[in-house]
Amino acid sequence: QVQFVESGGGLVQPGGSLRLSCVVSGFSLRNYAMGWFRQAPGKEREGISCISSSDGSASYANSVKARFTISRDNAKNTIYLQMNNLMPEDAGIYYCGKVDPYRLRNYGSCNKVDGYWGQGTQVTVSS
Repeated sequence: QVQFVESGGGLVQPGGSLRLSCVVSGFSLRNYAMGWFRQAPGKEREGISCISSSDGSASYANSVKARFTISRDNAKNTIYLQMNNLMPEDAGIYYCGKVDPYRLRNYGSCNKVDGYWGQGTQVTVSS
């Protein structure tokens, strides 16, 4: 069955960095556009970055642009999110998932396409 296993979160000081990983199983990663989602305390889950399956083109929410970088390694069934210059407002639980390739390509938006979620990985940014 489809599974997502996120890892790499933790406690970091403002200005610090983390690298999140998401190992997928139950489908062939190379065939799907993928994204990272964040749920901050008291807020809805939002798509913050996604990457196409075809040419690796990526999209970012304005709040993380120029600080976060998404990447993928299809051979390892893994996507990554390098997060630099972290700020307190980046705190939350981070999830990965499949996204709509049409909306990514035409609107640069990261929209989840199914109901599968992993357990997420917690990111805390605090001094």
